[in-house]
Amino acid sequence: MRRITLLFLTLMTSVLTAGQTPNIVLILADDLGWKDLECYGNEFFKTPNIDQLAEEGLRFTNAYAPAPICSASRAATLTGRTTARNGFEFVTKNEPGIQPVNAPLRAPPFTLNLDLKLLTIPEVMRHAEYQTAFFGKWHLNQHHQRYLGWSPTHGPKSHGFEIAEEDFGAHPYSYWNKKKERTFLDLPDGQVPKDTMNERAVSFIESEHQTPFFLMVSHFHVHTPIHTRAKWLYQKTLKRIPEDHSRREDLAHYGSMVATLDHLVGDVVKAIDDAEIGEDTLVVFTSDNGGHPNYAGNTPLRGSKWNLYEGGIRVPFIARWPETIPAGKESHTPVVGTDLLPTFAEIADLPAPEGTDGKSILPILKAPETEIDLRPLVWHFPYYHPESGFQEAPEEIGINDGLTSKTRPHSALREGPWKLIHFYESGRDELYHLEEDISESEDRAQSDPEITQGLRKKLNRYLNSVQARLPIANPDYSE
Repeated sequence: MRRITLLFLTLMTSVLTAGQTPNIVLILADDLGWKDLECYGNEFFKTPNIDQLAEEGLRFTNAYAPAPICSASRAATLTGRTTARNGFEFVTKNEPGIQPVNAPLRAPPFTLNLDLKLLTIPEVMRHAEYQTAFFGKWHLNQHHQRYLGWSPTHGPKSHGFEIAEEDFGAHPYSYWNKKKERTFLDLPDGQVPKDTMNERAVSFIESEHQTPFFLMVSHFHVHTPIHTRAKWLYQKTLKRIPEDHSRREDLAHYGSMVATLDHLVGDVVKAIDDAEIGEDTLVVFTSDNGGHPNYAGNTPLRGSKWNLYEGGIRVPFIARWPETIPAGKESHTPVVGTDLLPTFAEIADLPAPEGTDGKSILPILKAPETEIDLRPLVWHFPYYHPESGFQEAPEEIGINDGLTSKTRPHSALREGPWKLIHFYESGRDELYHLEEDISESEDRAQSDPEITQGLRKKLNRYLNSVQARLPIANPDYSE
C-alpha cells in the first residue's frame, strides 16, 4: 500500500516545477506550555521574537499537541495520524518491555521506533520536489549508544529527511553533569550561549536552494534539565518574579530557557527575512506537548504534560506567511498537530496519504474567519505516569500546584466545546464544556448524560476502527 501511495504522489507531482510552492519551516519547541509566551498571557517571561511572529501572522488559541508526551506527539505530527492509529502512545526506551508499575491495569508494550512503513511529512514533500532538512531532537527511535541518540536505521534520514545533523546545541543536555551544578558563563548582557544546532538550521536557510524546502527545527528547549548559563538573563527574569513565589529560582531558570528559545526562534526567522524569502516561506511554531507541572504551571489550564487535561495537550500555535496569512489575527478553531501533514500536502498540491487523521487548515491560514466542519479530536494515552514512584505521587491532578500527579490510562475526545475523558481503571467518564470551563473544574457527565453517552460512543467507535492498543488486567498487581 505504501508503494502504491508513493507512486500516486509521484504522478500527481509530475507537472510541478520549482517556485510554485512556498518553503515550509516547522519550529517545534519541547515541553513549552500554552501559557509560557508573553503573547499567550505570561506575566513573567519576555518573548519578543515569538510575539512578533504572532503579530505578523496568525495565533491559534485552541491548538493542541497530538499527545501529552514527546515521542508519541512527534510521531503523530510527522505522520498526520493519531497515537491510537500509530500504536505509538508513549516515549521510546532503551529496550523493549512493559511499564514496571504496580497498578490494576497493564499498559501496552513500549513502541521503540517509528514504523518505516508510515509516510511522514518529509517523504510526502519530497514528491513535490522539496528539499528536506532536520536539526534537533528526534526521539523517535530506540536510544542509540546514548540518550536520544539517532538510530542508523530509524533516524531522520530513514524517514525522508535528506539533510539531518545530530547536535544538542546549547541545551543543558550538552553539558549537564551529575552534580547538577547551576553554574554560569561570563556572557555580556544580551548574549545567550552559542547554539550550534540552531546555527546549522540558519546555515541551511542561508544556503542556495534550487527547489522549495521543508525544514524542521526541533528544539530541545525548554525540556529539563532546567538551567540557563546566562547570568544576566537569569537575574533579569528573577526580578520579574515575586519574592514570595515558592519556586522563584527554578522559575527564573525556566523563564530564561523560554527567553533563550525565543532568541533562537528569532535567529531562524531573521535568516528567512535576510535571505528575502519571507513572502515565499510559511513558518509554523508550536510545541510537542503541554508544560512540565514543576515549571510551566499552565494556569488557567488543569493538568500538565503526561495527562489529557488541557494543560497536557493545549499548546501555542503560530503561523506566518506574509501576503498569504493576514497579520495580527487570531483563530479560535480547534486544530491539532496531525493537521500539519495534510496542510503542507495541500500547499504542495498533493493528496494526504491514506489513513491521515488530520485535516488541512490551509483555508483558516488564508482566511482566519473561515468556518470549517468541526470534527472530533481524539487523544489516547493507555499508560501510567510517573513510572517510578507512582504509588507516592499525589492522586489529584490540579491547576498550577507544581506537582507530578498520578496519571492513569485514559483517552479523550473533543467535539466543538465539549470534551470527554474516559478512564480505563474505573470506567468513569468526565465531561467538560471548555468554552465555559477552560479549567475543567465542573464535571458535567452526570448533568448532561446524553452528550456524555454520545461522545463516549464516538470515542469507542474511533478506537475500535483503528484497533487502538488498550490496557489490560495486570496479573501481577498486588494491593
